[in-house]
Amino acid sequence: MSKDCSTCCIFNLAPHYRAPIFNLMDQSINCDFYIGDRIRTPMKLMEYHDLKGFKKIIPFKPLFGNFYWQKGSISTAFKPYRNYLITGDPFCVSTWFILVITKLLGKKTLVWTHGWYGDETIMKKMIKKLFLGFSYKVLLYGNYARNLMIQAGFKSDKLISIYNSLDFDAQSKVRETLTATNIYKDHFQNDFPVLLYVGRIQKSKKLELLIEALKLLYIKGMYCNLIIIGNEVDETNLQKIVAYNKLNDCVWFFGATFDEPKIGELIYNADVCISPGNIGLTAIHSMIYGTPVITHNNFSEQGPEFEAIMKGETGDYFEEDSINDLCDKIISWISLPMKKRELVRQQCFSVIKERYNPYVQIEILKSLIICSN
Repeated sequence: MSKDCSTCCIFNLAPHYRAPIFNLMDQSINCDFYIGDRIRTPMKLMEYHDLKGFKKIIPFKPLFGNFYWQKGSISTAFKPYRNYLITGDPFCVSTWFILVITKLLGKKTLVWTHGWYGDETIMKKMIKKLFLGFSYKVLLYGNYARNLMIQAGFKSDKLISIYNSLDFDAQSKVRETLTATNIYKDHFQNDFPVLLYVGRIQKSKKLELLIEALKLLYIKGMYCNLIIIGNEVDETNLQKIVAYNKLNDCVWFFGATFDEPKIGELIYNADVCISPGNIGLTAIHSMIYGTPVITHNNFSEQGPEFEAIMKGETGDYFEEDSINDLCDKIISWISLPMKKRELVRQQCFSVIKERYNPYVQIEILKSLIICSN
């Protein structure tokens, strides 16, 4: 008799960057996918209809405040699935019902969530602890949240760090083709070090601090160029700030692109990637092409991918909102000798290979899926 490893996946969204891990799950685990349609900010979605296990869209229905319902999701709890893998958002009321029902029915539910951020109030901690208590295991994006939750009383064996990932295969192939080019020298008409930001242009990224730091570096006689890659989803007025500071000649607003070989070339040839506000998948995108990352040191306001930054090896942290300290960190990283820069390049890729890729994630999921004869 074959083993029953059937798994019901209930997610709030299927963003484009999740396609590699979702496809691996579709191929490697007996998964059915129920996918929500909630989008808070503009985001490219994956072709989830291509998943052989795709079942249906579960529409977002607002209730009150931040609370909402995923229409049609409750019925899945009564279907003959052995395992459940769901987005762990306490504001989703239907998820509470699914967690309780599956627990009563003796099914195993894995909750995929950010967990603790580090700035939770006592009330938030109580609600999250109750919510996650119904689950079999909690899948977290990193060890920062896991350590905070262990301190809050969670059993360590309930908490699994599964990290995050992008398209490791495609990006690794691009990486193998990369060499130093004159792309920045040709554009800027100089050989100055290049600072880079790649990702959505949002107020939370505080890119205006990077412009101010660039201006201060010029005053100090440390001349740099800056490239900003991505689409603007908030009105940040960055181009006006650049013009006001007379930095037009050294700032390149590249715009949005999904041309991965071009993105790879731009990241590979830059000296350091910087996100003055919070960082997320930008860290992973930069490091897979060997470029170190700088972001701020207030971890409770960070995306979980900040953990990929190992101080002095794959990047650095500056004092939050301090332009002077940001400048100091930039200077230390653009001054690396060539031999050290190549070592950093290898260290960056090693972090992604060891943790932040879909193959690591799928092995973790396989180890947790419960099968029955």
